[in-house]
Amino acid sequence: MSHRPRYRRYQPRLYQRRMPIFWWVHRAAHIRFITRELTSVFVAFGALELLFLVRALGQGPAAYAAFLAWLQTPVALILNAVTVLMLLFHSLTWFNLAPRALVLHAGGRRIPDAAVRGLNYAAWVVVSAGLAGLLLAT
Repeated sequence: MSHRPRYRRYQPRLYQRRMPIFWWVHRAAHIRFITRELTSVFVAFGALELLFLVRALGQGPAAYAAFLAWLQTPVALILNAVTVLMLLFHSLTWFNLAPRALVLHAGGRRIPDAAVRGLNYAAWVVVSAGLAGLLLAT
């Protein structure tokens, strides 16, 4: 079966530029972009892991202990280490991208990119410190 459509004599033809599958490996910016997009898989993995943790907590102490035992397996440790690295990359690239994605104005003037980026990093540090304090207090 052919993937090329059949055209009549005066029918306009669609222009479909041929694109190699690894078009993105030739420029560092494209590699960073694709890598950032692929980190979304690890974001989903982290979210699913949290959902399974909550589910294990709801099912009782035995299910929770089994989940904790799975978390201590080498596979889970490696997966979680890679996930943390990918989440850091995802967060850092997002904070650097945020001033371009969200242009803020105050008093008719654009807020500088460095200020938006700095506020994002400051909020990240404050929230992380608050969560660490909460976890260490319990």
